[in-house]
Amino acid sequence: MDFSRFLSDDFEVKSWVNAAFRAVQQEAPGKVDAHAATLVMKLQLFIQEVNNAVEETSHQALQNMPRVLREVEVLKQEATFLKEQMTLVKEDIKKFEEDTAQSMQVLVEIDQVKSRMQLAAESLQEADKWSTLSADIEETLKTQDVSVISAKLTSMQSSLAMLVDTPDYSEKCVHLEALKNRLEAMASPQIVAAFNSQSVDQAKTFVKVFTEIDRMPQLLAYYYKCHKVFKNPHEIVTVLLIQTLGALVPSIPVCLSTAVERTGQNTKLNKLLELYDATIHFAKGLEVAMLPNLKEQNLVKVMELVEAVYGPYKPYQLEYGDLEEENLLIQISAVPLEHWEVIDCVQELNHSVSKLFILASGAIDNCIKLTDGLGVCGLLKALKALFTKYTSDFTNTLQSIRKKCKLDDVLSDSLFQEDWTAFQNSVRIITTCGELLRQCGDFEQQLANRILSTAGKYLSDSYSPCSFSGFQDTSSAEKKSSVKNPWQEYNYLLKENPSEYANLMETLYTLKEKGTSNHNLLSSSRSALSRLNQLAHHLAFDSVFLRIKQQLLLISKMEGWNSGGIGETLTDDLPNFSLTPLEYISNIGQYIMSLPLHLEPFVTQEDSALELALHAGKLPYPPEQGDELPELDNMADYWLGSIARATMQTYCEVILQIPELTVHSTKQLATDIDYLINVMDALGLQPSRTLQNIVTLLKAKPEDYRQAAKSVPRRMASSIGAMRGLEC
Repeated sequence: MDFSRFLSDDFEVKSWVNAAFRAVQQEAPGKVDAHAATLVMKLQLFIQEVNNAVEETSHQALQNMPRVLREVEVLKQEATFLKEQMTLVKEDIKKFEEDTAQSMQVLVEIDQVKSRMQLAAESLQEADKWSTLSADIEETLKTQDVSVISAKLTSMQSSLAMLVDTPDYSEKCVHLEALKNRLEAMASPQIVAAFNSQSVDQAKTFVKVFTEIDRMPQLLAYYYKCHKVFKNPHEIVTVLLIQTLGALVPSIPVCLSTAVERTGQNTKLNKLLELYDATIHFAKGLEVAMLPNLKEQNLVKVMELVEAVYGPYKPYQLEYGDLEEENLLIQISAVPLEHWEVIDCVQELNHSVSKLFILASGAIDNCIKLTDGLGVCGLLKALKALFTKYTSDFTNTLQSIRKKCKLDDVLSDSLFQEDWTAFQNSVRIITTCGELLRQCGDFEQQLANRILSTAGKYLSDSYSPCSFSGFQDTSSAEKKSSVKNPWQEYNYLLKENPSEYANLMETLYTLKEKGTSNHNLLSSSRSALSRLNQLAHHLAFDSVFLRIKQQLLLISKMEGWNSGGIGETLTDDLPNFSLTPLEYISNIGQYIMSLPLHLEPFVTQEDSALELALHAGKLPYPPEQGDELPELDNMADYWLGSIARATMQTYCEVILQIPELTVHSTKQLATDIDYLINVMDALGLQPSRTLQNIVTLLKAKPEDYRQAAKSVPRRMASSIGAMRGLEC
């Protein structure tokens, strides 16, 4: 039974039933009732299947309904959020359009008007120019002057470029081409005659004319018709070039020598580089011309040509190190460091840093230009001489500053005056030293990178420092697989100075294996700059400690220690607190208490150069072994600690030089020491063990001195006992 008709849109029950019984009556007229029962049973079974399918589908729909509702809710929320965002964007766009629409429209209209006016003016000018030239061209053609006619046609060509949109543009193009053809026909006899007679001047004229009218291919065609090509032109031209370069009078080496000798010592290298640059330009032109047909060239002859071009410079390239050293020393000698005023010296030292490294960077450029990296060994030698000269001049300037500040003249009888100018200048010099160290590190990295990038091509992968068979041991397979370019393979150093070439290979190998950041190209120069930093630290330290040292030197010369004074007439049992510190120790204490204020720049300034120099430098009078060292975390505290230790050590030394102490002067000296110890405590500094031992011995009563002396060094106990007239 066909149930598909139940799905039809025009299904009709009567028609379906009649059709079903009509077929039965035709086939078996007596079986209508049985067929009806069978048909009813099939319909009932079909209805049951449909009911089951509907029930299953409904059940699945009911199960999926919550999820569908959730997704619908989420979609609804997203749609609401999108609607809100679209509303905000719409408002922003509307506001932007309202704010800028009018002004932008005015600007657009003004720009359009301006552009149209300019275009109209140019078109009118060119149209007028074309008309004028067109009217005059016939008279110009009658002159038979190729150059004048070419100039007219060139002007017409320029005018025509501006008349592209005119209605008769194509007609004007045809007219211009016809005029060019007439010029070419007019000049052709002269062209052939010029090429046959090999007239260079006339040939140059025609090249200029045909280039201007865009007819250069036609001129080349005339040339090819007039001259035959050699069977082996590349080798012939190469040999001719070799012979020409060798037959010049005066020769190229003589010309180079004369040109270099005529210049001054300070411009000799620059002149040589200028000449070599011209040679490089010439060589590059030859290389570009030969490169497309390099496989067809006789490479032996090409190498001879390369030698003929570059060979005259070989003596200068081999002496590059000496030339560069002489140049750098002349240049650095012109950098003034010494001046009458200290502040001028400090400023010049600071300005000299950039000048130093500009010279050093220029030396790298010179090495690459003149030697293509093969002169690296000479470059390193010249740079070492440069830094040696600079550090020597810098050191001499520091010595001069010491003399100007009278740091080596300790006058014990001078008045105590606080003057921090020398210290402030010293801090500026320390900052300069930090900048030197920083720029030296950057320059050394730059030097290593440029050496490896330029000269690294000379180092083969098979190179080994222990190999004695050769420096560039290229495998035979590698040699056969590629055609070498003689212009790039030129190497004057390998043949002329094998030992220097070996040093170069070793340097390149080290840079390649250890990396450009792990090297010692300028180790001696870095050490010299570190010594400058150390000298600057000593200068700053001495400028601060000078005032203290002047006061301490007064102690051994004071006459009151061993003579009876007013205090001696008083009873020995007078309490110690009735004594006050003497002027010398009061001056020292006040001076030390003011140090943190002047050392504050070490903490507050964010100066990377100063910080680098301070961490690299070392101060005298380091902490005693076993002392706590919180000061190392703070540079100001580190300096304060060093000055304090210098003060205490020097104080102890001058105390031990006192020949004799009375009872009163012993108490006075102990009072002075206690005052200094209190100053140290106030600054958070530890008094030295030597100073503590001395004050212990000074405070000990005569009857207790022997017992007190057991805890201190015997030599000190004997010295203090001798001063006080006591026996240990």
